Amino acid sequence: MQKPWDDLDRRAINMAKVLTADAVERAGNGHPGSAISLAPIVYALYQRYLTHDPTDPHWPGRDRFILSGGHASLAQYTQLFLAGYGLTLDDLRNYRSGAHTRTPGHPELGVTPGLEMTTGPLGQGLASAVGFAYGQRYQRGLLDPDAPRGSSPFDHRIWAICGEGDLEEGVSAEACSLAGDQSLDNLTVIYDANHIQIEGDTSMVLGEDVCARMRAYGWYTDSIDFVQPDGSYKEDLSALSRALDQAGEITDRPKFIKVNTLIAWPTPGLTNDASTHGSPLGAKALADLKSLLGFDPNEDFPIDEEALAHARQAAQRGVRAHADWDRRYRQWRKDNPKRAALYDRIRRHEPPKELDSAIDELENELHVGDSVPARQASGRVLNAIAPIMPELWGGSADLGSACMTDLEGADSFAPAGRATRQFPKANPYGRQIHFGVREFAMGAITNGILLDSDTRPFGSTFFQFADYERPAVRLAALMDIPNIYIWTHDSIALGQDGPTHQPVEHLAAMRAIPRLAVVRPADEFETAEAYRHIFEKSDTHPTAVVLSRQPLPNLAATAARARQGVSRGAYILQEPENRLDMLIMASGSEVQLALEAANRLAIEGIGARVVSVPCMEWFEQQDQDYRSWVMPEEIRARVSVEAGLALSWQQYLGDAGKAVSVEDFGLQGDGESNLIDYGITADHVVDAAHASLLKVGRCGRRCYQRK
Repeated sequence: MQKPWDDLDRRAINMAKVLTADAVERAGNGHPGSAISLAPIVYALYQRYLTHDPTDPHWPGRDRFILSGGHASLAQYTQLFLAGYGLTLDDLRNYRSGAHTRTPGHPELGVTPGLEMTTGPLGQGLASAVGFAYGQRYQRGLLDPDAPRGSSPFDHRIWAICGEGDLEEGVSAEACSLAGDQSLDNLTVIYDANHIQIEGDTSMVLGEDVCARMRAYGWYTDSIDFVQPDGSYKEDLSALSRALDQAGEITDRPKFIKVNTLIAWPTPGLTNDASTHGSPLGAKALADLKSLLGFDPNEDFPIDEEALAHARQAAQRGVRAHADWDRRYRQWRKDNPKRAALYDRIRRHEPPKELDSAIDELENELHVGDSVPARQASGRVLNAIAPIMPELWGGSADLGSACMTDLEGADSFAPAGRATRQFPKANPYGRQIHFGVREFAMGAITNGILLDSDTRPFGSTFFQFADYERPAVRLAALMDIPNIYIWTHDSIALGQDGPTHQPVEHLAAMRAIPRLAVVRPADEFETAEAYRHIFEKSDTHPTAVVLSRQPLPNLAATAARARQGVSRGAYILQEPENRLDMLIMASGSEVQLALEAANRLAIEGIGARVVSVPCMEWFEQQDQDYRSWVMPEEIRARVSVEAGLALSWQQYLGDAGKAVSVEDFGLQGDGESNLIDYGITADHVVDAAHASLLKVGRCGRRCYQRK
């Protein structure tokens, strides 16, 4: 039984409240209300429930805590300060103070010691917490599957706090449904039910019984009230502890504990006031709060030294827990040398040494002239490297067979009782993930997997439906984590299902996300080389692999040059025999059209260099000499060819270039007809080439014949 909460705990909580209020007042903006009323809950977690070591925020054996409602960031910052994570009083004073602050308005990964992820877009923290639980379970199964429950150095828990806004966002429903299906007993979520959001009382927009909803998903639920039956208020840490202790005994479900609170309690005149959600308390209310909690109303950022010393004992407890973990970890390494070597490699984020040979062997089996959909080429690569990369796992949003991302012979990641006729092999440590039709949750969960574990997840869907996933993609790019998105059926060449399924603006939209690399390979050779670079590159930027549904011919030119070229983002695929008159640039399925057009132009005496551009972002990482060599500035006659918007090609077209593109939504009809109707043909590329040459005052014989 844990010792009772005492007066020093209460004083430390009160100190966190006034530090929160002072930080927002000094900044002139922020969200004080939820952070103030959350103080006792977050304090209880950091002092009694989280296994953590403030002296080593990156200790692998730590529990993970995610504050999903990132606007309440000060609820976490103050506890990191109290627990001894190295945050200083000046850090709290500099809340929201600019580019160099360690206490930004919303938690940002890598900025503040002790934070596990960037939160702020509501719902994503909660959804990613589900991913953290996925990642913990899979890595445990990869490295220590037979250890008794709770004895492995890879056993840790995931804790999250959410609010009404998180639960209103649809992504939380998607992810929480999956968490219940997966029986993620390593996940505990506390719901701060203060019934307030920016527009006021939430009763107008959140009327359901949230605990009943979570039970329907398969969660264990409990509820406690800080608001007492007589209307009084008691921050009942004993009741909270009982609920957390009881939840800890549940071993077959994720846990959800609702705590009814009053925002900003006990701020005089502003408790339960919606204004405190997003505005400073004001000088009078702040002074009154300090007086009520026993602090000098005229002192900014007051410190109760005795209470601070009491809270700092969390660091001592953490060091002891870390030492105990070290002993278990050393024994595990001794008993499991092969798994320890695997762990060392994936901790260093290194691919297996056999990766190159596995891809080389695959490429040796490819044949120039064969026509293969890029999605099929992708599936072949994944299955070629899966045997040597046990850390590689993933799945699709109900489209595995269409995206061709199923891993051959892999068990499904699910409790055995969830096996189906189609997927009869299910176990909690399987590597084939089934997300259902939940693209946004897929993106958030794979983000969480990356943040919690050292494994390499991927998720897949049709490119059109990447729209549903995009907010998670953006957050991955913002956090700079190496997620892998496999998006197929990449253009109007899909046909069949009509314009609702045909992406047009998506390449430009995804290329607009900073740090996201968008790769569109031309054939099997470029696809294989794209994956080689994804796993070998030194940066941690996320990558989208965008793939065709329709067959693409394997090109002799890519067979010869893709190994050196794809990793550089753009490369010279074919040179004219004599003089260089112009450039034809293309990606993916349109590279074959660029080659055909260049060959026709050669007959007319026009020298066209064909540049394959599988990834603009990788190309922009190259030095200026290489970029100028591939696309010389003096060659102003240029054509881009891509079955999507031309927007992202403008940087390469210059003042005389012409784009062969799709500038409207797709069409009904078969894919080949759609391409013809929109001019995605070699004939149109040739016409565009002549138009560009005319613009710069140079022309081949065909142009003169037309005059």
